Amino acid sequence: MDKWYEVPGKAGTNVIYSRVRLVRNLKEYPFPGRLTKEQSAELSEKLLGGLTGIASMDQMQYRFTHLERMGDLEKTALLERRAINRSVIKKKDPTGMILSEDESTAILLNGDDHVRIQTLQTGLTLEQLYERADKIDDYISERFDYAFDEKYGYLTSFPTNVGTGLRAAVVLHLPMLSKNKNFNSLVADMGRFGTQVRGVYGEGAENFGSLYQISNQKTLGQTEREIIDIVRKAAQELDAQERRVRREYRQRKPVQAADECYKSYGVLKYARRLTRKDGMEFLSQIMTGITDGILKVKEPYSVYGLMLGIQPANLLSLADRPLDKDELDAARAEFLRRRLPEIIEIEN
Repeated sequence: MDKWYEVPGKAGTNVIYSRVRLVRNLKEYPFPGRLTKEQSAELSEKLLGGLTGIASMDQMQYRFTHLERMGDLEKTALLERRAINRSVIKKKDPTGMILSEDESTAILLNGDDHVRIQTLQTGLTLEQLYERADKIDDYISERFDYAFDEKYGYLTSFPTNVGTGLRAAVVLHLPMLSKNKNFNSLVADMGRFGTQVRGVYGEGAENFGSLYQISNQKTLGQTEREIIDIVRKAAQELDAQERRVRREYRQRKPVQAADECYKSYGVLKYARRLTRKDGMEFLSQIMTGITDGILKVKEPYSVYGLMLGIQPANLLSLADRPLDKDELDAARAEFLRRRLPEIIEIEN
């Protein structure tokens, strides 16, 4: 089965994927930060045992595992693929995980909160993702009592999640807009609408690949549908502005716009060594070329899947031995060379 990030997105859009996350805690246990080791073990086993039938809900295949028993490399690879969050990487207390075969659904047990439900999908699909997460949430709440307050809503480890416990997010590719001198002002404007924008791989020039996530700021005082509507509209506005800036650039400098895309393809096709930064930047140019119709593809393909594929932990997982920096850069170049000829078709 293809992973969710290998599924091609809709043509002509800068939206890469959407994500919905719900966090919950059980009434009968303290928050994870205050659990004893014995309580952590008991909670994880109780949740994993109580959710063994979850596959009957949607007919998907799930993997049940203990995160603390995994090696660091496997956990880091899961982090790179957005299946888990950074804060649980070093956690030693018992932490359960239920992960669908395509990795589009991840349920983390006894992480920052007792239950963290996450759904992901290519494209702008927040409504569908929320429906799936809500269905899982209902399945769990039928079996366990949540900590809920009539005034404040769902109680969570972090005050910023109190209320609905919902974080809706959309990741966009914004290579031109982010280089605009007015980008910081645009980000501030988004804040006035109740959303926040941040680089997926860092801030400013360090955000290799120009991927940005927009998400809701508040979880309290708004309904789930209102939150999703706010984030969806903000993502559509960013996408529209990026497309406008790129269209104007192609009209002013058509040869330069095409040259940047074709050169990036040429480097990736023949390079024997690539740093992560260079790989991400060249793939960003190829993503731009495909979206704008400059580069023609033989069949729909997920360039974002390649971006995840060249991350360090994924490359190390594919290797049969440890790799030093030079070997890792060589493995990255080989990884892309083996895949690029299958997706790009050069036309004069």
